[in-house]
Amino acid sequence: MLSPFTACPGLFYTTPAQDGILSRLRIPGGILNSEQLHAIANIADNYGGSYVDVTNRANLQIREIKQEINIDILQQLQKMGLGSINPAVDHIRNIMTSPIAGIDSQELIDTHPLVKAWDEYITKNSHLGGLSAKFSVGFDGGGKLSLQHFPNDITFTAVQVYQGGRKEPKFFPTGKWGHELVYLILHFCGGEKEKFFINTEILLTPAQCIPFLGALAEVYLQHTDPSSRRKPRLREVIDNLGWENYLQQATEYLTANSFQVAKEIASQNLTQISKLANLHDEAKHNNHKIYHIGIHEQKQSGLYYIGVVLPLGRLQTWQMRGLADLAAKYGNSNLRLTPWQNLLITNIAQEHIAQVQREIAHLELSYSATNIKSGLVSCSGKRGCAAAATDTKTHALTLGEYLETHITLDSAINIHFSGCVKSCAQHHQSDITLLGVKIEAENESREGYQVYLGDDTLQQFGRPIYENVTFAELPQLMERMLKVYQMKRVSSQESFREFANRYDISELKQLFTVQSI
Repeated sequence: MLSPFTACPGLFYTTPAQDGILSRLRIPGGILNSEQLHAIANIADNYGGSYVDVTNRANLQIREIKQEINIDILQQLQKMGLGSINPAVDHIRNIMTSPIAGIDSQELIDTHPLVKAWDEYITKNSHLGGLSAKFSVGFDGGGKLSLQHFPNDITFTAVQVYQGGRKEPKFFPTGKWGHELVYLILHFCGGEKEKFFINTEILLTPAQCIPFLGALAEVYLQHTDPSSRRKPRLREVIDNLGWENYLQQATEYLTANSFQVAKEIASQNLTQISKLANLHDEAKHNNHKIYHIGIHEQKQSGLYYIGVVLPLGRLQTWQMRGLADLAAKYGNSNLRLTPWQNLLITNIAQEHIAQVQREIAHLELSYSATNIKSGLVSCSGKRGCAAAATDTKTHALTLGEYLETHITLDSAINIHFSGCVKSCAQHHQSDITLLGVKIEAENESREGYQVYLGDDTLQQFGRPIYENVTFAELPQLMERMLKVYQMKRVSSQESFREFANRYDISELKQLFTVQSI
């Protein structure tokens, strides 16, 4: 390995975990090909625990590594496009975009060129390795799978700008029609809490995004002490400077280094645009709909993608090889990782769908959005992380298996297990959140959970409903909650969250008692 242990792992930067050494493969945009997946499976078999975990940034983690991976193998992975060709920046967080970018019929723009361009910018500028490894950037193409609720430090979201009710551009400096009507609006994730989003109301053309993003990164670096072991998060810099001042410094940097781009942006008077749609609120609603699981038409005529459920984001190596072969045989050899810890096989012709479905079942995987495991999310738990109070992975799998045999769902439910308050596996509020705690009673410590229901803007995990529920009590409690939801909802279209939000906590507790079933 190139570097000693770091807080944020990469291909060349390892991190110790409770279950061994952890290595992370950074996959910009989440797209892999069959050859790459086979190579990763070989690494996981030869060095790790014969499985990989998909993370909520569409990375892959190889866990339980007991010996150092041969440098020749790591360099071979580099040549295959896995890991940055510049190890100095390989630890910086993955660049995010929608897993259906480029195949989504509703998107305003395919963001993959922007992901690629920003990755190339980072690669060419080794000095950006001096930023916090948690520096994160996302590009949202304005399609049906929004990433606005993910707390990236910087997010660009595509919008169409109209004036009044007519399809005319509110601001359109080039005077042309067509794709140039689409802009990207700049958001920051700032403040002391990650979930505080700042809509700058600055709109940029796609061509302006990377230069402006480069300027933002350079100013961020100017406020980072290179001698300090702990690098400040961008939100800390924004807190200290104020976001308007931060933008001003970035504009000055751009003027000094890329005058033409700065002049174009300044001429647009972009900060005067107001009353844009609240994209963040829309994204929270979209999160209830698991658009990526199941069979879906692509915008390319005659082609489909299939979203595959990966229980808790984990794939055994034999399943990895099977999926890689499926993608090569029936698709275009590409597989897409999602930030919901699932996976897509793309470019499948209609006549092959039934066979692909059968082969997915042979791999002991599901493609159903109503499968309880499709919305079941968990951090690594105490087996992989010292901060966790409970064995979340094991508990989540046990709960999923119990619910599969005790209730049939007809709508997607998001249940989030978090071993501590860091909420590493899922940053937004879920339908049901289970926060791990230690329950001390009669000189005995047992693993338990605090139960929360979303939404609550004042609480990190949603509305608290139950405290200190032991895991032994949890499966039957979850079964009652879901059965009551199906009995009491106003229609089959009402989500669990909408149902729960119609009642106060005392009413919900009464509904969820044994007597009410």
